[in-house]
Amino acid sequence: MNKKVKFEDLRLIDYKQCWEYQEKLFTKIVNRKRENKRENLNNATPNYLLFCEHPHVYTLGKSGNKNNLLVNEESLKSRGATFYKINRGGDITYHGPGQIVGYPILDLDNFFTDIHKYLRLLEEAIILTLKEYGLEGDRSEGETGVWFDVGTPKARKICAFGVKTSRWVTMHGFAFNVNSDLSYFENIIPCGITDKQVTSLKKELGKEIDLEEVKKKVLFHIVKLFKMTITDS
Repeated sequence: MNKKVKFEDLRLIDYKQCWEYQEKLFTKIVNRKRENKRENLNNATPNYLLFCEHPHVYTLGKSGNKNNLLVNEESLKSRGATFYKINRGGDITYHGPGQIVGYPILDLDNFFTDIHKYLRLLEEAIILTLKEYGLEGDRSEGETGVWFDVGTPKARKICAFGVKTSRWVTMHGFAFNVNSDLSYFENIIPCGITDKQVTSLKKELGKEIDLEEVKKKVLFHIVKLFKMTITDS
């Protein structure tokens, strides 16, 4: 099994451009797996992990409800935001500057073939990162993501997840609100959940947080939990 992972920090990148890049890497892995099966080969499949930020954008998962976008596209343009319906699971979410977006494009045959475990380990990486800032992140039963004060009227989400898998290859991933402008969430019903709020590391700690520092912590925990070896692209 190949647990080497090529890591790239794409910084601020247009959502569509990054989505197309994900698709390219995803297809490369899937095609390698098909070739291996067809030719009875055992060539190693590559793995990738992308970090980035996006300009203001709303994305709707394939099973999502567009009614959870509360404004029309003219209003989005006035706030410098775009909208895409995409091929991941989950409902609607927001991406923007100050948010760490992570896209693991992994062949889970190199790690473990268990989507539930995959999502729980990604959540755990965020929970462990929050702990380094003195915060207790938690899971909400039946709702993928990382939250605070689960089961109380103050429940709020700090990290959302939405993934796609095919032939045990993953794409899309997580969005961790660090210094995000939370006012953009007012234009949607985040993840289709009406009774919980959204928060950020900045809001919880009452100050701007060093985004590069948070990236390093998240990467460290993902690498450790998945037992990866990171290589530069």
